[in-house]
Amino acid sequence: MEAIVDLAAIATNTKIVRSRTAGAVMAVVKADAFGHGGVPVARAALDGGATWLGVAWPGEAVALRAAGITAPILAWLFPPATELSSAVAAGVDLAASTGEQLAAIAAASGDRPARVHLKVDTGMARSGAASDDWPALVAAARRYERAGRTEVTAVWSHLADTDDPALVAAQTALLAEAMDVATAAGLRPRWRHLANSAAALHHPGTHLDLVRVGIALYGCEPDPPRPVGLRPAMTLRAPVVAVKRVPAGTGVSYRHQYVTSTDTRLALVPVGYADGIPRVAAGSAQVWTGTERRPVAGVISMDQLVVDIGPDGPEPEEIVLFGPGDDGEPTVAEWAEWADTIPHELLCRVGARVERRHVG
Repeated sequence: MEAIVDLAAIATNTKIVRSRTAGAVMAVVKADAFGHGGVPVARAALDGGATWLGVAWPGEAVALRAAGITAPILAWLFPPATELSSAVAAGVDLAASTGEQLAAIAAASGDRPARVHLKVDTGMARSGAASDDWPALVAAARRYERAGRTEVTAVWSHLADTDDPALVAAQTALLAEAMDVATAAGLRPRWRHLANSAAALHHPGTHLDLVRVGIALYGCEPDPPRPVGLRPAMTLRAPVVAVKRVPAGTGVSYRHQYVTSTDTRLALVPVGYADGIPRVAAGSAQVWTGTERRPVAGVISMDQLVVDIGPDGPEPEEIVLFGPGDDGEPTVAEWAEWADTIPHELLCRVGARVERRHVG
């Protein structure tokens, strides 16, 4: 079984986003680039016009540096006790939402100030300083700057719901107010960033200086009713290991939740929920046999699933679970609907047993 990652699609998707935004583009390559492979995807996104990379953990950023990638990188998630000196020494920008995080970054500075993106909470109630705590965080950052320990390079936040224009506008306004507080305290950040993929493509008022692009990079339309021509980059396929003919009325897999309605053939495929295939999609999911879509028959197991390939026709040597949809195969967006989740989760869940092969 393998996941084929089309790096040309990554570069093209980046170009599409770049053509629609006034800000610079940060390619979000956290979680091993949503399961696509961090280093090759980062390079493809930079080739497509991104000028920044974004990750969650500082260790992810250090790994990109170790691979020879020199573009600016932001890492935004870590406990204050995290070892940060290697990231600071590698020139990685670090985000701070609390005084404790900011102090940890300042303590890790060496010959040069650590570069900091101060995050304010504008409506997610997740990371980011609350409005009441923001002035104190800004004042502390200014003190560290005067001491030569840090340099505040950005003020930023994260959108909660791009389907709600009023909320988008409110969060954009709150970020502007936070920026005013920062500049009044003497900080001079070069960057402001708020927009995610959907906002980068459809809410130009959020573009500011920099947009952070995640799911659009991988070819999933963040607003499906308004597609912009993104191309899914991953194709997930697996071999067929056995085919058996069964009579009508045969129960398949655990608890016989699927029972054959006619004489048919069942194809056994060695991929399951241990590889990221959502168990809850059973009953709705389909795969591509090379000539047609056929249903997944019964409960998806840890290491295998069964496909009802019908009573006649050629026996497939492999099946495609999802891909760009060019030949009629399902897309990861369809699998997300069948599993009642989002494509982000399914892409990130493709497991380590699945070999990645990069093309394009």
